[in-house]
Amino acid sequence: MNKILNEGLDYHDFVGQIKPEITIDEYEAKMGKDSDIVTMAFVVNSKLAAEDLVSWLEIGYDYILDASVSDGEIEPGKYLVFAEMKRKTNTPEKICEILNDLKTLTDLSLNDWTLIIEDESYDADVEVLKQVIYLTPYEYNKNKEGEKELNEYRELANLPSKPLYDNIDSEIKKYINLSK
Repeated sequence: MNKILNEGLDYHDFVGQIKPEITIDEYEAKMGKDSDIVTMAFVVNSKLAAEDLVSWLEIGYDYILDASVSDGEIEPGKYLVFAEMKRKTNTPEKICEILNDLKTLTDLSLNDWTLIIEDESYDADVEVLKQVIYLTPYEYNKNKEGEKELNEYRELANLPSKPLYDNIDSEIKKYINLSK
């Protein structure tokens, strides 16, 4: 993009500027615990377009808690745009709404988008996303329980274990350590 889009975005202003692939929950949340927040990350081809996308997300959607541009380039001329929303049962609908709305700017239909969740690729389809995104903090934390068994194997193999919960307070940590 050669022009600054601060005065507003026009039809197809983002054509060729946004990679039609987003990651879900790949990055840690800034606005709260990962169990409470869903993170999305877009790859954008210029700093100006990334800043415009951030503005568009924050102004256009009251359920976007925060949006920001990566501090630096991830590749020459490419930036990440992060967006966060609360983890709720309607999260798949919200994600598809954003991608559908982006069609007027990107000329990409919902079928053109790929969502990456835990290193797997999925179509931008509400019913599919309901199956592969943790829709509640409870589901998110329940999945982390499966990490307990993996951590036992990691310890046996002298590999570092992964934290199971976000923000465990010091009193709980004491009890966990005493139980070992």
